Amino acid sequence: MRVLGLESSCDETAAAIVVDGTTVLADVVASQHEVHAKYGGVVPELASRAHILNVVPVVQAALDRAGTKLADLDGIAVTNAPGLVGALLVGLQTAKSLAWVTGKPLVGVHHLEGHLSAVYLEPDPPPMPHLALIVSGGHTSLVRVNAHADVIELGGTRDDAAGEAFDKGAKLLGLGYPGGVVIDRLAKTGDPKAVKFPLAMTTRDTGAEFSFSGLKTALLHHVRKHGVPDGQALSDLCASYQWSIVESLVRKTRRIARREGLAHLQVCGGVAANSGLRASIRAAGEEDGFRVYIPPPHRCTDNAAMIAAAGYHRLVRGERAGLDLDAVPSLPLPRRSA
Repeated sequence: MRVLGLESSCDETAAAIVVDGTTVLADVVASQHEVHAKYGGVVPELASRAHILNVVPVVQAALDRAGTKLADLDGIAVTNAPGLVGALLVGLQTAKSLAWVTGKPLVGVHHLEGHLSAVYLEPDPPPMPHLALIVSGGHTSLVRVNAHADVIELGGTRDDAAGEAFDKGAKLLGLGYPGGVVIDRLAKTGDPKAVKFPLAMTTRDTGAEFSFSGLKTALLHHVRKHGVPDGQALSDLCASYQWSIVESLVRKTRRIARREGLAHLQVCGGVAANSGLRASIRAAGEEDGFRVYIPPPHRCTDNAAMIAAAGYHRLVRGERAGLDLDAVPSLPLPRRSA
């Protein structure tokens, strides 16, 4: 089954062709980093306009690279929730137009469901059930994956996501956008114990919830008192800030893995590309006896191959969306009852 995937939930315009939810024939991503860099973050209106310019060339490039025509497709999958509504609409209207013209079946995909499906594009995916840590610019959640159609969020962030903490911290330090990559690079040569930052919601049983707003405030107060350093001092500050984010994620994940009795963990989302998190969670897995699965960095950030993979499983289950499929800017995953 050849599935065309479309992703436009934020600032990446992406299209991909995936066979049977596992084999990537083409995966094309048009980044908007240059569009938003001078503003220090994503500007929704500019993102929507860039998607309009990029979406048709990106789809055509994916078809060309895969050696596939529209008539060869077996289905079309598109991110319809959550995300920036204007951005979502561009990909969604493109997918619906292609479905109408070709008569191919259409399915909508939850963006986080896409991130959870990225690991199945790798040769050795985790068995089910397993625990998943989703960490991105807009989401930080611990999820129990019982099956492709049975995903339950155990807990999420009460305020800011981990990726937001990285990007806003980088903006405060004048490191540009996207800043999480710069913090990660500088942290590699820094001392993570140089500056003491808070570890929110880790000293008591707070379930699977996270919080990063206090950490951002602590960085703000530190900069107001000491200014933005340079050289080795900046690397030390970045290393300390990153350590606090990563340690919060790892401690909570270890606790929930033990509670759920799960021996397999996948980590996904844009922050899963962070080298500090990848190293720390793998070390924790070796100590605690759970196996860790993390997609390669280019599959952690937003892409359409993960959407096509998730859409494949929906199509196989017989799901179909009508041309009234709408964009939903805010749509949480199902939560476990208290």
